[in-house]
Amino acid sequence: MRIHIATDHAGLEFSTQLQHHLAAAGHEVVDHGPLEYDPLDDYPAFCIRAAEAVVRDQEAGIETLGVVFGGSGNGEQIAANKVVGVRAALAWSIATAELAREHNDANVIAIGARQHTFEEATTFIDRFIATPFSGEERHARRIAQLAAYEEDGTLLPDPRATAPGQPDVLDADDSSFDPEAG
Repeated sequence: MRIHIATDHAGLEFSTQLQHHLAAAGHEVVDHGPLEYDPLDDYPAFCIRAAEAVVRDQEAGIETLGVVFGGSGNGEQIAANKVVGVRAALAWSIATAELAREHNDANVIAIGARQHTFEEATTFIDRFIATPFSGEERHARRIAQLAAYEEDGTLLPDPRATAPGQPDVLDADDSSFDPEAG
């Protein structure tokens, strides 16, 4: 599988280790990050380029995923998600990495390189890469809703608009609130 990766200065050392790890596992690694350490560089362009490459490859039928990382992974996830067709998920555990693929068909994983040891992070990344999308109807339906919004702003109808007389906010003394109802 081809793996596009990107970081900024916060993940540069992690990037070098990760490239070796992924290559040793048989993956083709394409690095979109900086060439040298610059404590003032910015992650958006690096992560967006990696995300664009994932979408291009997937559209060309190439089996590919992306890994973006920085200090927390938050900004890197946000940057990757600006690319149409990307579903980037921040993973902080094996379960979140697995569910990102299984339920959300995420094609990019974001990792906080300063939040985890290298061994922890690579465990999340390896699980993300190894986990297929379940294809279950409910998950496919939700992904299709995200794609529709991305394409033309389409959303499902607002249930409050079709239920006149329903309050938008809960009164403090409203006893109908059930915190267990989810």
